[in-house]
Amino acid sequence: MDSSPETDVKKPKHRPIIRIGMFIIAHSFIVSAVCCTAGILALLLLPVLAKKTYVSENALMPGSATPMISDQIVYGANMFIDELNNLNLKSYSTGMEIPELIAINMANLGGEVSYHKFQSQPNKFHPLHFFISPDAEANNGNGTCESYGTNTVGIIRAPRGDGKEAIVLVTPYNPLNLSQNEALSLGIVHAAFSLLNQVSWLAKDIIWLAADSRYGQYNSVASWLRDYHTPSFSGYGKIHDGNCYGTKLDMIIETEISDTFRRGGTMAAALVFKVAHTDEKGEQDVLNIYAEASNGQMPNLDLINVVSYLAVHGQGLRVKMEKVVSLLDSKLLKFIGELFESVGKIARRLNPQWKFGIPVREYVEGSATLVSSLYNQALGIPTGSHGAFRDYQVDAVTMEISIEPSTTNKGKQREFLFRGGRLIEGVVRSINNLLEKFHQSFFLYLLTSSNKFISVGVYMIAFLLLVAPLPVLAASLFSDSTKSENNKSSPDSISPKSWKWLYPTKTIFLIHLWGVIVSLLPYFISQIPNSQPTSYLLIWASLSSFILTALQLFFGSPTTHLQEWLLLKSVTVSAAFIGLCLMSVINFATAEIGALLLVPMCLMVKPLRVTGKVHSAINLVLMALAFPGAAFFMVRSAFGGQNGPSLVEFWYWVESLWAWNSATYIYMCMVHLPCWVLCIFILLHPC
Repeated sequence: MDSSPETDVKKPKHRPIIRIGMFIIAHSFIVSAVCCTAGILALLLLPVLAKKTYVSENALMPGSATPMISDQIVYGANMFIDELNNLNLKSYSTGMEIPELIAINMANLGGEVSYHKFQSQPNKFHPLHFFISPDAEANNGNGTCESYGTNTVGIIRAPRGDGKEAIVLVTPYNPLNLSQNEALSLGIVHAAFSLLNQVSWLAKDIIWLAADSRYGQYNSVASWLRDYHTPSFSGYGKIHDGNCYGTKLDMIIETEISDTFRRGGTMAAALVFKVAHTDEKGEQDVLNIYAEASNGQMPNLDLINVVSYLAVHGQGLRVKMEKVVSLLDSKLLKFIGELFESVGKIARRLNPQWKFGIPVREYVEGSATLVSSLYNQALGIPTGSHGAFRDYQVDAVTMEISIEPSTTNKGKQREFLFRGGRLIEGVVRSINNLLEKFHQSFFLYLLTSSNKFISVGVYMIAFLLLVAPLPVLAASLFSDSTKSENNKSSPDSISPKSWKWLYPTKTIFLIHLWGVIVSLLPYFISQIPNSQPTSYLLIWASLSSFILTALQLFFGSPTTHLQEWLLLKSVTVSAAFIGLCLMSVINFATAEIGALLLVPMCLMVKPLRVTGKVHSAINLVLMALAFPGAAFFMVRSAFGGQNGPSLVEFWYWVESLWAWNSATYIYMCMVHLPCWVLCIFILLHPC
């Protein structure tokens, strides 16, 4: 008997990739749980997966040459330090005596010397000046004498170069109150500058920038860099202002020192050199390396590797990276470290070639360094004046040598000048060997110690695993909403279900529009005179709440046209996924920390009316932890205390973000906060 045509018709098979996608969406809960767990585990594994640093560019050849700094050069640097200290002890100072002394010594060493006058410009938030350097506004030339600083610049022309490339040495100092540490840093660069003017192998110009840091170390360097890269035709660099400095300067300066803004070649690299005292008693002096610039930018890893290699193997210094000290005593990290160490021992027993696991102490210290690296990059605020160079795509680091107070005696000081001068000489010599800019090594990396790093190909895995559940959940929620609508509607009716997503999309758009307004409010609030930080913060919070309520009343409640909460959560999760992915391109560290806070909240949030007590309690806890203010207090407590009342401290933190044009501020106001508000709407949905 022939079968009917209906029984012979088979459903068309989908392609394998579509079937896999449908299977993942159907099991979204399991996929989300597995991915989130794997993402957190991958984050905890990063210190274990860190690799040893290495110099990628063979031309650098660190330590291949014998240091050339002599006793005579160190003796001249000692004399220079004594002159600085004697001049600093004078009772009357106009702020120009020390720059004059530095300029005269630069000229005596054979450098082309000039002054650079700049006006102090405090960082202020401006909504139209985001994603440009904080010091990008032109000097308007108006101001009192006290608002101006004077950088002293000396240039050595390379005997084997064509003037197209340069290496910059920066020494910040305060001419009104010169400290012994600043005098030592000036003396060390004086020794290196003296040597570099005598060598025959120099192929790049050497620029010594003695930066006037009375108005901030970053401000002076950024002002000089702005004018270095901007042609000036109006005598901008002149400091011969009789109203400010009288005639003493003109009597000393005749022909050797010029008011014309002098330039070298394109900057190959920059080294900011500082000296600091430490209270730790030990045999070795410590070199601290600071590399983070604005929005998490880092210099090429080869530059850090060269500095670290020469410091350890050349001068016997102990290189340290900044750590979160409070994590060093964490029992949880020690437990995780012991677990990984045990797994590593088992793996090596099974196969001696399997290299997994590290000692517990190394894991804890690596984790503390990694968290510090993530934190500094996530803030988006430079950790030193080297950050000004990264705004012009110049690789730069700050080298800060921490010494014991006993180094101030003559014998220790002489030895310290030798070691510091040789370190600068070695780094300059390595950079001098380059025929092109740094490009061989990594620009995207995280540090777990001075000689271990995590590349972008490794740490992105943790982020991708964390955010992977978001699109899966969004598709699953949309599918569930569609099925629910089909079950409610009769077979003969035509439901415009394809347009249902427009209602939650309108809600998403309004909340993100509110986020834009919230991000602009501080500019107008800061114009209120004679107000305290607490008042600013309360006004900001009150206006934000009022505007959100007004938008909700004017355009309608987010739940007016929405029969279910599933679509609202689907579109919210999609917006969070897009925002986190975009932020990962600008600043990965911010996106990683944001994902740790947002993803669990987005996955777990449900209306209180459809969940049990335990689920509701978890939702409330996640909401509290994901709120920007609460997250700030948690981070501050982890990093060790606060400097003032909580509200004041929080306002200062937000103020620093917008003043430095940190993309973290944009993320917080336009991605994180709107997502948090939308999750509140879902939590309170009437169903």
